[in-house]
Amino acid sequence: MGKRSRRPIHGVAVDAGSGLEAAIREARGDRAQPDDLLTFKRSVLTVLGPQASTVLVDAACGPDLLADYPKGCAPMMAYEADVYHISDEDRITVLPDNLSVSDYPGLGVRQLKFFMYYAPDDRADLNAKKLEIVAGIGRGCNTHNIKYLIEPLVYHPDLEPGTAEFRRLKPDLVRRATQAFADPRLHADVLKVEVPVDLNFVEGFGAPEMSRQQALEAFRHAAEPAAGRDLVYLSAGVAFEAFEASLQMASEAGVTFSGFMCGRAIWADAIGVFGRDGKAGLIAWLSDTGRNRLQRLIETLRAEAS
Repeated sequence: MGKRSRRPIHGVAVDAGSGLEAAIREARGDRAQPDDLLTFKRSVLTVLGPQASTVLVDAACGPDLLADYPKGCAPMMAYEADVYHISDEDRITVLPDNLSVSDYPGLGVRQLKFFMYYAPDDRADLNAKKLEIVAGIGRGCNTHNIKYLIEPLVYHPDLEPGTAEFRRLKPDLVRRATQAFADPRLHADVLKVEVPVDLNFVEGFGAPEMSRQQALEAFRHAAEPAAGRDLVYLSAGVAFEAFEASLQMASEAGVTFSGFMCGRAIWADAIGVFGRDGKAGLIAWLSDTGRNRLQRLIETLRAEAS
């Protein structure tokens, strides 16, 4: 699959919006403050940023956080109104109303992330519409010399996530989505993709619905169409240990990947700490457990490169 030619990506994602805000408000209870979401994101950025190659922030809070990026940590901002906020049953991402692609360089941001739900087996006209939206943003990134990270999140129009049938199809769904979003006309620089298997159903980790060898083949099969583009794995809210094991399996499978963009798997446990112990407790937790988790992921990536 070729050699990695660019700097490894050790990414921390803290672009969650209304869902994270609601979780923090619940955890804080009577002590909730209007700026709690910004406080949480700024804490993640300032404590974990020095270890990370980039931290991904959202379009709503991001402009207020740009001055807090530590030296050596490249800003990355999502181009979405609210992560996972979609317009309708077609699952089309809502764009921000406070920013355009052309604004990013003036803000000092040279990396843009955009996600789109994508079902390879959905209607051809709908998928063509989605890919054209992705391509239009890509053309803007290309014009303004912005690194473009695309995140396809797969689904199936007739199957519920979590079912055995969906799990069986997911490696191929991830492969087909990766192939579609690697099309040169979309201008992707980095493909941020899902782990193609659920380790809870892989031999040696959970119920042996899939053998270890089948899981390794699923990693290879799903990553193949990246076609030389940087490939990074997202954590999708799984427990930290499961994401760490997934990166190790990708390495064992021989996948050439550039790194990770990890959010909740690193910091989800800190929400309760923030609720219970306030900002001081949050900073202490991030400085200890948060940094340790990030370092373990970085070491996994270094092992893959050796």
